[in-house]
Amino acid sequence: MTDTIRWLVVLALVATGIWGFYSFSEHSLLLRVVALIATVAFAMIVALQTEKGRAAWGFAKEARTEVRKVVWPSRTETIQTTGLIIVLVGLVGVFLWGLDTFFGWLTKLLLGS
Repeated sequence: MTDTIRWLVVLALVATGIWGFYSFSEHSLLLRVVALIATVAFAMIVALQTEKGRAAWGFAKEARTEVRKVVWPSRTETIQTTGLIIVLVGLVGVFLWGLDTFFGWLTKLLLGS
C-alpha cells in the first residue's frame, strides 16, 4: 500500500514539474530547467524508496558493471568492419538491381508489352 502511495507521489511530482515548466514560460528558461530537474530528482529519490525502484536501481548498477566488461573494438577494426559493410551493401544493391531488371525484362517478355 505504501509503495502505491509513493508511486502516486512520484507521478504527482513529475506532473507538477512539467506543468510548472510550461506554466511559468515568462520566467527564465534556466530557472525553469533547474526547477524541473530538481523536481524530477526529488521524484527519483521517492521512487527509489519503493521495492520496484530499488530493483530498477540494482538492475542499472548491474548493467553498468556488464558494460564495463565489454571489449570494445579498436579504431582500425572499426574502420575495417565499416568498410567491409559498405562494400557488401553496395554489392547486394547491385545484385538486387540486376535481379529487378531481369524480372522486369522477363515480365515484359511474357506479357508481350
